[in-house]
Amino acid sequence: MIRRSIACLASLLLLISGLTTTAQQPPSAAPSKMTLATFAGGCFWCMEKPFDVVDGVFSVYSGYMGGTTKNPTYEQVSTGRTGHTEVVQITYDASKVKYETLLEIFWRNVDPVDKGGQFCDRGSHYRPEIFVHSDEQKSQAEAAKAKLDASKKLPWPIVVPVTAASEFTKAEEYHQKYYKKNPDHYQRYRTGCGRDARLEALWGKETVKTN
Repeated sequence: MIRRSIACLASLLLLISGLTTTAQQPPSAAPSKMTLATFAGGCFWCMEKPFDVVDGVFSVYSGYMGGTTKNPTYEQVSTGRTGHTEVVQITYDASKVKYETLLEIFWRNVDPVDKGGQFCDRGSHYRPEIFVHSDEQKSQAEAAKAKLDASKKLPWPIVVPVTAASEFTKAEEYHQKYYKKNPDHYQRYRTGCGRDARLEALWGKETVKTN
């Protein structure tokens, strides 16, 4: 009842301010000039923080994309039968941070040569993928992928598809900002899943400039 009352109050405030929200789009007070970027890199808990700390990023929400089931739940997506994969959807100010920078951050936080999942998380619902929201993003993502492939930096060809963005469903609230809500469990998960060890094996100690 309390959660429902808070939700109703939030909806009223958004209506008064002239904003709208849907189950598929995260509530946001971002100006209309903001741009969306959506990336799948395995567990969405681990993909939030790298983008959340970037100057020019307005919001980062965990959610689901790429499937056919309408408004899927975490339990449904986890079966691997909805076609979705876990994603983070980023709202950013393109005048402060470039899409190319977000792509660099994405690459260095995933295993681009593994299409069967990411790290210890297996299945299509953990597949890596770049979901693009415009022709410009598509061109930039494909160019970045080709450049990385040509560099031979990685031991095998990159298998991350570049796909047109589809309907985004925001994940349940307990998933949002998990790295802040449960920092100890979050870090144990990253370590136990072998994520950090694999990223270091792939990328070394590389860092990404965010401005």
